[in-house]
Amino acid sequence: MMQVEYVDHMGTDLSVVNAARVSFAQDSDWPVTVHSGEMDTLKPKDHRLIKYLAKHRHMSPFGHAFASFHIKAPVFVARQLVKHKFLRWNEISRRYVDKQPEFYVPDEWRGRSADKKQGSEGVVDVGDLQAEYMVETGSSLDFYDILLEKGVAPEQARMVLPQSTMTEWYWSGSLDAFHDMCALRQASDTQAETREVADAIAEWMESFFPVSWAALDDWHPLNRVATLERDLAYAIDALHEIKGEVGASTNGYIRSIAAEVLQSLGAA
Repeated sequence: MMQVEYVDHMGTDLSVVNAARVSFAQDSDWPVTVHSGEMDTLKPKDHRLIKYLAKHRHMSPFGHAFASFHIKAPVFVARQLVKHKFLRWNEISRRYVDKQPEFYVPDEWRGRSADKKQGSEGVVDVGDLQAEYMVETGSSLDFYDILLEKGVAPEQARMVLPQSTMTEWYWSGSLDAFHDMCALRQASDTQAETREVADAIAEWMESFFPVSWAALDDWHPLNRVATLERDLAYAIDALHEIKGEVGASTNGYIRSIAAEVLQSLGAA
């Protein structure tokens, strides 16, 4: 029932490259394929430049490529996503619109996360409550219609509509701004419904700007934390082996150094 529709985009990976190269009064272009004469992938030096920009968080060149989407989702999803900075947002307003509302109906109901104050895990069998949910949303719609029939302004009548009411908006922004949103909302511990929207946008953005999107993925601070944690875990495992928990024949001096490192890490 949620929808993410592509509207428009401007720029390519080359836009990012040339926004950076202009600092030195330089620019680049697409390499030409000998046989077809069509655009090919970036030149190797431009590919390296994009990786460098992402690695060192030189973000302004990524701000010269844009995209726009038309999103349809329930209010509770929209109110999570609207928090992201640097993305333009224009939403349908029930101050002006009183057409029949639609309501979001989940395919399944998730359980509360056992170890977090937010989030969810597993599936809950709600039994007859699924039908009750439909009744309750129908009741709010009936009350809404009654208020409008009495002459109440739509801007007040909308108060009785639940957060499951569907809304829609235009969402536009730069390559780096959309990547920041997706990096946060695609994480495994985010709300599934917001993740669905972010996944769809990320798929579009990767198709428009494949080199830039991949570089931003590799070097985004959130992703780097996960990568560093993984690399540290591998290093600790290797140190344990050197220490002698697996390889007792290792040189004693090296084992003692490994033991000291593990102790300093609190992983002895």
